[in-house]
Amino acid sequence: MITYWQQEAGKLVHLGQDELSPAKNTWIDARSVTREDIRTLEEEFHIDQEAILDFLDQDELSRIEKDDDYTLLIIRLPVFMPQSDVSYFTIPLGIVLLENKIVTICWTDCEVLRDIAGNRVKDINLKDIPAFITRILSRADSTFLRYLKEINRRSTTIQNELELAVNNDDLIQLMNLEKSLVYFTTSLRSNQLLLEKLRKTKLLRFDEEDQDWLEDVAIDNRQAMEMADNYTNIMSGATDAFSSIISNNMNEIMKKLAVINLVMMAPTFITSFFGMNYKLPFDNLPGYIPVTIAAVLCLVSIFVCQWALNFDTKRRINREKARAQKKQEKKRAKQRRRGKKTADPFKQSILIGD
Repeated sequence: MITYWQQEAGKLVHLGQDELSPAKNTWIDARSVTREDIRTLEEEFHIDQEAILDFLDQDELSRIEKDDDYTLLIIRLPVFMPQSDVSYFTIPLGIVLLENKIVTICWTDCEVLRDIAGNRVKDINLKDIPAFITRILSRADSTFLRYLKEINRRSTTIQNELELAVNNDDLIQLMNLEKSLVYFTTSLRSNQLLLEKLRKTKLLRFDEEDQDWLEDVAIDNRQAMEMADNYTNIMSGATDAFSSIISNNMNEIMKKLAVINLVMMAPTFITSFFGMNYKLPFDNLPGYIPVTIAAVLCLVSIFVCQWALNFDTKRRINREKARAQKKQEKKRAKQRRRGKKTADPFKQSILIGD
């Protein structure tokens, strides 16, 4: 879908193609591009099809190029789609700078473009094209920072739930958030390279105010990169910790199954020793006596197995209590040493200088 915007009284106004004023700069916003939109961009604005396909490529990195008729930029923007498995990801935004037109091409919708079209970004000026691009980069950085904080809050909530009970759905959500952080880190680094190139290149002429604003945008972008790196390290550490917990729980279960197997080996050995071709020891007794003896042996094996499991659990609990008591004793000993050092009047007098 292609929409046309011009500025009136400092605000962007949505106009029809027949209502556009040729004396004013125009923002052509193409989102969720269809084949008809691609044909319109090629015929009316003479944009190469290869450039449009690059804009629609989800893995395209940020860059700036100069063509004969226009200047081309690609910026990575953050996107939040709650219905998707990976809710947070990034998309490329293609910007084509013509003589008095700014064409933005994106294969989907995003919050940054909605904020610009909704006049929620201050100091938007279509007459100053470098300032307009700087505002887009600034809004993208602020959106990156907000999404990173939301990812951190969601990961903290999932980790608290995993501490109570390890669930596969929670682990999958944590893995998807880690993917989002990887996407954010890659896009932020790509945007950082674009910012450095914008400050060095002469393809766009930035005045002093725009240069200062561009430096602030670069600082925010580096801050977002550091936050993404820190959150990625924290989340990878949490994932490793939960995998260790799962393996530890599996070892405990296997230990209990091994105890049960050892207890059940005795009746299994007796049953396998007396085969069907051998006469059983209690064959001459009435029928209820062998059944009673077998039931008693089963009950005894169950009680022995339960006792072994309880003994192992109590031993583990006592071991943990002993460790906790040793830690507390060490802390108390340190506190006593500190108290003795501060309570020694001779040392205090030396410290004071008497």
